[in-house]
Amino acid sequence: MASRHEGQRARRRSVAHRAVALSAAAWLGACAVGPDYQTPVLSLPSHWGSEAQAQPAKAPALSQWWHNLGDDTLNALIEEAVRDNLDVATAKAKVREARASYDQSRGSLFPSVGASGSAKRQKTGSSGSSGGGSGDVTNQFQAGFDASWELDLFGGNRRGVEASAYGIDAADEELRAALLTLVGDVASNYVEARGYQARIAFARQTAESQRQTESLTRVKFETGESSGVDVANASGQASSTEANIPSLEANFAAAVHRLSVLTGRAPAALIDRMKADAPIPAPTAPIPTGVPADILRSRPDVRLAERQLAQQTALIGEAEAARYPSISLTGSVSTAGVNVGDLAKSSSISWAFGPTLSLPIFNAGELAATVRVAEAQRDQSFIAFKASVLTALEDVENAATALTQERIKYQKLESSANSYREAARLARALYQNGASSFLDVLDAERSLYSAEDTLIQSRVAIATDYVALNKALGGGWDGAVDASKPEIVDTNTGPHLISNNPAKP
Repeated sequence: MASRHEGQRARRRSVAHRAVALSAAAWLGACAVGPDYQTPVLSLPSHWGSEAQAQPAKAPALSQWWHNLGDDTLNALIEEAVRDNLDVATAKAKVREARASYDQSRGSLFPSVGASGSAKRQKTGSSGSSGGGSGDVTNQFQAGFDASWELDLFGGNRRGVEASAYGIDAADEELRAALLTLVGDVASNYVEARGYQARIAFARQTAESQRQTESLTRVKFETGESSGVDVANASGQASSTEANIPSLEANFAAAVHRLSVLTGRAPAALIDRMKADAPIPAPTAPIPTGVPADILRSRPDVRLAERQLAQQTALIGEAEAARYPSISLTGSVSTAGVNVGDLAKSSSISWAFGPTLSLPIFNAGELAATVRVAEAQRDQSFIAFKASVLTALEDVENAATALTQERIKYQKLESSANSYREAARLARALYQNGASSFLDVLDAERSLYSAEDTLIQSRVAIATDYVALNKALGGGWDGAVDASKPEIVDTNTGPHLISNNPAKP
């Protein structure tokens, strides 16, 4: 009996050794079908068209660029938005999804093992004519393990894991893109809100001055030094200026509402915080724009498109591998007995092991068509990558040109406002001395108000263009962002009773 048991164990060891050897040989000899991804090399300009290439370009300094606007409230709002914005929270969830998908696909590279067990009580025998019966009542217990492993000879599963890894990179870049957009939107809306505040304050100041002019005209009318037409014109001009204030107030409120939503709050949450007047943020440092090739590293939308191209390339190999044979190793061990204690005895143990070959022979071109679909999708991703690069170049060129030209415009507007300011002063002095008509005063004050208001708008445009240029260059949040924490933490997820009256929405 002992020698028979030794022989069985020797045979089992021999089979196990052959299985390990076959697995190792298959793994070492495995290959991967489909194209291997290589980052495309694109031909880009050596310098920006909006800049003269007089000296080597400095790399753009994009880290915490909004600090150059010198506004502590803006800095705080950006930090709050990064923490609480809902679009960013969605992008974080997509990162977690991509990581889970990678772990899911990675499991296909390893063997799967399962266990089973059963217990049965049965009666065997025949029943008598009286309706009674005789026979043996026995128990049967069974337990076993089974395992399977696809050898992935042609790399289909590995291509799937590769695609999932690129998917993680793409999700990370999508998160960076959401943060870039968020920082730019918060800064732009903040600048606009402060600009509306400045325009409201100036409109009120101008309207007050015009009401004083109206009062002076009434006094002159009562003494016979002016006409009723002058009084009506003075009153009408003041009312016209005051009529601009409600629309400016509405625009200010809309900008604050947008800021509140961007920070994850209700629309009116920041009204009290933004009520206090503050200057329009002004850039305190020039922007080095670097060279066009820098956007390949700094723009998250470009990096996202490149990672998506890599992912689609890997999926071609996964589709191609389905056209080749596949081999799986399967094995099982089971034991049975009439008592639980018998399950461990060698006499009741059985096992099975062997490879399974699957070979696609005829599928009416379905698998080949699947490969062509994957190739066409890869081509679309490549085109999207090139388009994202061109869009990024266009964004930078437009933003740089807009900022440069707006600064030139501001200088001219400032000179114009100074001239109109002097003209208004002289017109009022001449009118008070009776050397000019009141129409000259009205015309000068109207021109001055328009010039000053346009000057304020130009200051807003400079700050907005500054934000747009940093955004176009790829400047976003570069601090730590924890994407591992879920929004909802489930509890009591193990086995438990289901309530008969679940909560209704």
